[in-house]
Amino acid sequence: MPEQPKGQLALFEDSYDTKLNAWNFRRLLAQKYDVVVTNPPYRGIADVNAKLSDFVKKNYTESKSDLFAAFIERCDTFLTPRGMQSMITMESWMFLSSFEKLRLRLFATKTIVNLVHMPYLGKGGTSLGINFGTSMFVLQKGHLPNFQGQYMCVRYYETDEEGVPFAFPTVNERYKAAAADNFANIPGSPVSAYWVGSNGINNFSKARVLSDVANPRQGLISGDVNRFVRIWWECALPKIGFNSETETAKWFPYNNGGEYRKWYGNNADVVNWENNGFEIRNFVDDKGKQRSRPQNQQFYFNEGGTWTAISSGAFSVRYFPEGYLFSNAGMAMFGEHERLLYLVAMLNTKLCQYYLRIFSETLNYNQGDIARLPIIIENEDGVNTLATATISLSRSDWDSFETSWDFTRHPFVTGKQTVTAAFAKWESEAAERFDTLKANEEELNRIFINIYGLQDELDATVEDKDVTVRRADLGREIRSLISYAVGCMLGRYSLDVNGLAYAGGDWDAGKYQTFPADKDNILPLCDDEYFDDDILGRFVDFVKTVYGVDTLEENLRFIADALGGKGTPREVIRNYFLNDFYKDHLKIYQKRPIYWLFDSGKKNGFKALIYMHRYSSDLLAKLRTDYVHEQQERYRTQLSHIIGALNTATGAERARLLKQQDKLTEQLREITAFEEKVHHLADQNITIDLDDGVMKNYEIFADVLAKF
Repeated sequence: MPEQPKGQLALFEDSYDTKLNAWNFRRLLAQKYDVVVTNPPYRGIADVNAKLSDFVKKNYTESKSDLFAAFIERCDTFLTPRGMQSMITMESWMFLSSFEKLRLRLFATKTIVNLVHMPYLGKGGTSLGINFGTSMFVLQKGHLPNFQGQYMCVRYYETDEEGVPFAFPTVNERYKAAAADNFANIPGSPVSAYWVGSNGINNFSKARVLSDVANPRQGLISGDVNRFVRIWWECALPKIGFNSETETAKWFPYNNGGEYRKWYGNNADVVNWENNGFEIRNFVDDKGKQRSRPQNQQFYFNEGGTWTAISSGAFSVRYFPEGYLFSNAGMAMFGEHERLLYLVAMLNTKLCQYYLRIFSETLNYNQGDIARLPIIIENEDGVNTLATATISLSRSDWDSFETSWDFTRHPFVTGKQTVTAAFAKWESEAAERFDTLKANEEELNRIFINIYGLQDELDATVEDKDVTVRRADLGREIRSLISYAVGCMLGRYSLDVNGLAYAGGDWDAGKYQTFPADKDNILPLCDDEYFDDDILGRFVDFVKTVYGVDTLEENLRFIADALGGKGTPREVIRNYFLNDFYKDHLKIYQKRPIYWLFDSGKKNGFKALIYMHRYSSDLLAKLRTDYVHEQQERYRTQLSHIIGALNTATGAERARLLKQQDKLTEQLREITAFEEKVHHLADQNITIDLDDGVMKNYEIFADVLAKF
């Protein structure tokens, strides 16, 4: 037997003193007590050694998931017939399905005298200063029918910086007296329903659960996200099956969660389901065990409603039409169209959040909890009319930005003569959409609150922060206009074509009559206008083409003012391209850029944008000979002129020339090192496969591309 640490009791040693102490300890464990108080260990059964795991699984079948729950059972055996048990544990026993049998046994054999609930709400912590929910409770052995226990909830904002409640007891909307017998009338018998009023509980007896009227399901687990999942703009457009074209497509729309957003949107990911998912279906580890889980395939490509399984905020559901797969991060429900619309509406109301809090205080919205929601169907036509209109508003908002695959053209390109007028039009449209959607949501709240009889517990008001369509934002909109202009310069978009003009496949120069796309797919970003296709010059041409010559200077000033910064409008816009455009591009495109920035370094010796989908194996050779070499020669020429001028310059002029000389010298040194790296890569005639995604392809050119 291994040596015990000094001072630690071992029950089975041979020494007399140890045997005596062990006997006394066993006697203590065998006795019965009027009161048992403990803070048990919190440890999932998967994280303990095999001996302890086997013991718990054998002896504590209803609480075997975690040691703290097993201790709830164990402490019961210490009690006298009317003994009291007081503990502080994790909150999960109150609502998780794995502890349902434990709850039912407690209801049958004990009485909850009082309980203090300290939920973790995703931020802030709890009154104990920890980042998981806990509950403190007192149980009396023996069941007292209809006994009204006292329940209290303390949240992080109801405590001071030390985690001490501002008032104790904390009297709020959850300070309730409730009979645990009522919890058994709710699916799963959650103790976390202690704060729910009688109408809220009675609705379960007259409603159907959601799983009776629809099919909530977990979805496809690919087994390797980096291998099988892409953001849609990474891929070649002809290989994406937006309409379920299974014969030619490799990538298909994939509901995969995303930020808090209601009604429609978060449509970004695609998954490799080529040949009916052949590669994913046959994805196994070294031992032949399948790593993927393509479950519930009968629902693939059906219309439905999806939600983000793990959210940083409230629950939200988004409608999606036919043509999608779905994941475990973006679970989904399916059903007949009219019923589906009704459920999407109900799940986006305050009523849904009210009932979800019964089943879980966490921000993990699993399929089982959704399945248990009580559904009462009334006024279906009226609800569905509002739901249809609201989904349409949300879709219009989503498709107004270029990260949507249904984006057609920038909302500022509407025939207006000034950017000011275009913004005013967009601002009005966005405000009307926001206000209408908010009004629709409040009306749906009223309808469902009345259907469920919860007027005394819920109000219909929707806060502006919870409306998930966007109001106009001048800075954001101007930056998005610039992004659209760059897309037109590089051929992704065209003023002559709605939607994507080119994203892989065969190039058609005829699509770009009004504003020609750059011929060689290289747009230099310089601190002066060194090249004919200098990005600032091309942007000025774009503004002139869209809004006309007469208003050009007015429009450039408006754009520059929105960007902020010092200097003339052209200087401000040039500085934006040099310093901030790529940062914004990375943010908007979720660090999966479609425009790549070749960058020599911090001195801005050389920068140029290219469009990933137009990349060809000879592009780096063109970049090197037609741009980098020319820029190097310009620096040498300018330095030569400065050296000559310094022979006669004095005073402030000489200081200015010396400063410019230092700058150009550093830029020449930087671009020279950059040229060597480009030369090395150009000689390899590298090809890329868009199916590999941005991260893998970007890494090939990491030495010469901007870091992120």
